[in-house]
Amino acid sequence: MPATYVGRFAPSPTGPLHAGSLVAALASWLDARAHGGRWLVRIEDVDLPRCVPGADRLILQQLAACGLVPDESPLYQSQRSVLYQQALDALVTRGLAYPCACTRRDIELELERLGRPKTRHGELVYPGTCRGGLHGQAARAWRLRTDLTTDSASNQAQAQEKLWSIAINSIAQRSRSQRIDWYDRRLGTQTQDVAAELGDFVLQRADGLFAYQLAVVVDDGAQGITHIVRGADLADNTARQILLQRALGLPTPAYLHTPLVLGPNGEKLSKQNGAQALNTHEPLAALNAAAAVLGLQVTATVLEDWLAAATTQWAALWQR
Repeated sequence: MPATYVGRFAPSPTGPLHAGSLVAALASWLDARAHGGRWLVRIEDVDLPRCVPGADRLILQQLAACGLVPDESPLYQSQRSVLYQQALDALVTRGLAYPCACTRRDIELELERLGRPKTRHGELVYPGTCRGGLHGQAARAWRLRTDLTTDSASNQAQAQEKLWSIAINSIAQRSRSQRIDWYDRRLGTQTQDVAAELGDFVLQRADGLFAYQLAVVVDDGAQGITHIVRGADLADNTARQILLQRALGLPTPAYLHTPLVLGPNGEKLSKQNGAQALNTHEPLAALNAAAAVLGLQVTATVLEDWLAAATTQWAALWQR
């Protein structure tokens, strides 16, 4: 059992917690406690236009009512733009990121020209239009090159040295597969070819805001996160984040993606399909519902005892 375990719950303050978000919060808290580690809360408010004033305070109150109290003061992404800019600058310097002038429509038209039109529910795979330069157009966003090899090194110093070598030889390394193989503690072995399935993804958006992928990776590295426990809807982000971790010379945490609570339409529970704010007037009822999704059955009737019993059950399932 690692003595340096650091986990986190990272909600976006777009509204109060609901039954689905409590599942992720509880799972991440239990995993940290089962490993004798620290549990942090990060408010992911990098996308400020979507944030609801006061939602961060409400989320923290809801967590506290359920006995889920972080071991440090929460970190706010909206206060960390300098760090994200430094990370982007480092990638640009090494030839791993570049400016992009394309609109969404530009990308759709280019994919149609290439005979690769987007399917109804498929990804809009960026075709690398601006890798070779902007050709007089104004930059709208910044993207990570996914066609360059950024294999992880045994330590950060080795990773930095490898990245400089990549930058020097980047022209010769174009169009290589970037298949990322990773292991999920619940889902098992996962794989994704980021270059083929997603293309060069955005690090800084056209509106100037830093993208979720960059902010998450920078913050996980800065906070020393060793284990990420979150909802299965975020599993598809993992390969991109691992690729970005390698590009920045950061370690890759262990991952566990939890089952989702589904709405009446069979999709992930959200405000869009009727999710109600979590009722913390009866915290044990809310916790029991979340525990059932996680395969736990806890009978204690006192909050402190409930959390202790749930931690013991979780450890029996996942402390490995």
